[in-house]
Amino acid sequence: MRKTQRFLFQKIFPLTLQSSLTRPRHFRAYSFVPFSPLAMFEPTILTLGGIVLGIAIIERILERWGVIDLVDQFAKVMRFILPVTFYSALIYFFATFMF
Repeated sequence: MRKTQRFLFQKIFPLTLQSSLTRPRHFRAYSFVPFSPLAMFEPTILTLGGIVLGIAIIERILERWGVIDLVDQFAKVMRFILPVTFYSALIYFFATFMF
């Protein structure tokens, strides 16, 4: 019959580790609350908005002139370009915004 060896838990895992785990750890917390609306006046965002606004104004002018076929083509293109431009500008804004 074999002899069984017994090990005390305190000998294997010393209690000095417990004190190192309880010390406070410093971390930085960032808040999204101090958001300035003036940050939206970035040149890239304003350029994209100006291009989209300019195309919409051109579309209305062509509609008044009676060129409905060209207006229809503009509407088909803008149906795709407007959401893509908006979401691209939104992603760009939050990717480059310094928090």
